[in-house]
Amino acid sequence: MTYRLGVDVGGTFTDLLLFDEETGNFWRHKTPSTPHDSSEGILNGVQAITAEAGVAAKDIAYFLHGTTVATNAVLEGKGSRVGLIVTEGYRDVMQIARSFVPGGLAAWIVWPKPQPLAALEDTVEVPGRMDADGKEVRPLDEDAIRAALGKLKGQGIEALTVSLMNAYVNGAHEKRIGEIAAEVLGDSIPVSLSHEVLPEMQEYERTLSTVANAAVRPVVGKYVSNLRNRLEEEGLQGKLSLLRSDGGLMSSQKAEEHPVNILMSGPAGGVTGALWVGKNAGIKNILTLDVGGTSTDVALIEGLEPRRQRTTEVGHLSVRASALDVKTVGAGGGSIAHVPELTKALRVGPESAGAVPGPVAYNKGGTLPTVTDANVVLGYLPEDLLGGTFKLDREGAKKAVQTIADALGIDLMAAARGIIDIVNENMFGALRMISVQQGYDPRDFAVMGFGGAGPLHVNAVAKLMGSWPAVSPVSPGVLCALGDATTRMRTETARSFSKLAKDTSVADLKAVLDEMAQQTRSELLNDGIPAEDITSEFEVDIRYAGQAFEVPLTISQDILDKDGIEGILKRFDDEHRRLFTFNMDTPHEIVNLRAVAMGQAPALPAAELKKGNGDPSAAKIRDHTLWMDGREQAAVIYDRAKLLQGDIIPGPAIITEMDSTTLVESGCTATVDHVGNILINPNQEG
Repeated sequence: MTYRLGVDVGGTFTDLLLFDEETGNFWRHKTPSTPHDSSEGILNGVQAITAEAGVAAKDIAYFLHGTTVATNAVLEGKGSRVGLIVTEGYRDVMQIARSFVPGGLAAWIVWPKPQPLAALEDTVEVPGRMDADGKEVRPLDEDAIRAALGKLKGQGIEALTVSLMNAYVNGAHEKRIGEIAAEVLGDSIPVSLSHEVLPEMQEYERTLSTVANAAVRPVVGKYVSNLRNRLEEEGLQGKLSLLRSDGGLMSSQKAEEHPVNILMSGPAGGVTGALWVGKNAGIKNILTLDVGGTSTDVALIEGLEPRRQRTTEVGHLSVRASALDVKTVGAGGGSIAHVPELTKALRVGPESAGAVPGPVAYNKGGTLPTVTDANVVLGYLPEDLLGGTFKLDREGAKKAVQTIADALGIDLMAAARGIIDIVNENMFGALRMISVQQGYDPRDFAVMGFGGAGPLHVNAVAKLMGSWPAVSPVSPGVLCALGDATTRMRTETARSFSKLAKDTSVADLKAVLDEMAQQTRSELLNDGIPAEDITSEFEVDIRYAGQAFEVPLTISQDILDKDGIEGILKRFDDEHRRLFTFNMDTPHEIVNLRAVAMGQAPALPAAELKKGNGDPSAAKIRDHTLWMDGREQAAVIYDRAKLLQGDIIPGPAIITEMDSTTLVESGCTATVDHVGNILINPNQEG
């Protein structure tokens, strides 16, 4: 028997999910995260979950890991000191950047411009130049390069970026500088070359992405090698892979070299987990609602394909690297409710009580009212969860929420429900951003709520969206770890093409795409993926000539052979109209090409749940009272572990489990599907 272990490290908890590849059985575990050294918390979890499952560490064939190490290094400004080598005359490329200021009118007055990841004093120019066709105009001055590298070494740089003009066409000069850097700087300072990280035009984006790669490379490298060593000491001989921002996996060695591809590794796990659940439940269109303690992540999956974007955004940083299109809002279980003195209007978030001191109900020293406290006051989170193993302080939560009620001049329950309504509206706004504002009808999608608090809010959010069913998946609290365990290897390469479509033939495109496909296939072959398991697809970035930004389209060799260039352009026109409501009469320009190689998705079955007769009474814990629709209502609390396939649960009801709580609202009914997902639908009127 072989096992896959998915591990997702969050700010509060490290989630683990151990999956038996043959039977579909799985074990889950949550252990406190250890921010000072994440590998410590991971090891604690590995020891606990293998003991619980009776599995030896050596039986785990794949260790699949979603991590926020790179994300946090950027957000906290703890990236390494980066030296930057540029072509003579381009020293200010990072300072000039793009003339874009976030925010509304007059934002430029108050917006503090973030410091570039490579400081001006650590940026040096070197003589040598390639032209736009990749021909050498001026040779490199190797003496000047050695002097520049010596200067940077003396200044104490910890990583080096080389980004030269037109290197995306011909990287020979960058490659030579990399060789000299290895001699001058030694092995301890990693070197990132722009033509390897992002071989595309637009020198600022290429330079920024490569500098970001360099900034997090020492941090990620240290973390990954430390984790690999500790796992080996534990007896784990399986393959260590990390989750990419685009939802695929990459080997740990590749992650050390190109960490820019794992900047959004954490949120991607939830989307890949939702994909696996959707496949097994027969749901193809999904809006994901990943609600944690501080924030909510949302994404859109259409036809079991998640939307991807060409940029990865972390705080103020926006780099050119493929990522799942995940939007985040400051709305979570720990979001703090307050009434500003000026407006006297209730606000919820974005400030969060976090894990420490946390919500008042957790009895860990929190004093400010949070979303979790409102859920406790309303009775949506019972104070004695799972037979009393975890006690919540409802009286403390009431006192905290009463401060909001007093400030608004309303009663306690109305204030608590107001907090919940506002946080639900915040989630609704995020979901509209990735559906309605992208041209999708949310009524064509189901909403899947996961994370610690997702199933508590998914029913209410589904009502706002008109998206049914509302889905509470199996193990919602550790779905990100499930996503890590059930996705597949993926790699990609990009190349600028920059030709008008009318001057391009199918043969021109295929020649470049075939070469790129060969490169990506060989990368996966080197990672040990069998040739017969590798599939390729291609992406083409197209725009109307004169536009500044392009629209990516996914194609295959078959589509290219069948539809030709004209067929691709028609798809572009359709997509452009859907996104922007208009098309233009100007010629089309093919800007960039990308080849994507993927391993085979693991055929991991979902264990089928034992059939019941529709009556959930065997899973009943006790009767309960909660506040809903402006009044107290009788409800029932159920233990999810005892529910059977086909059980029907009328709302209002609460379904508890180890890692989450599902709320079924009045006027709705939940059913349990064949693999244990809870599907909530509105009652049919009449």
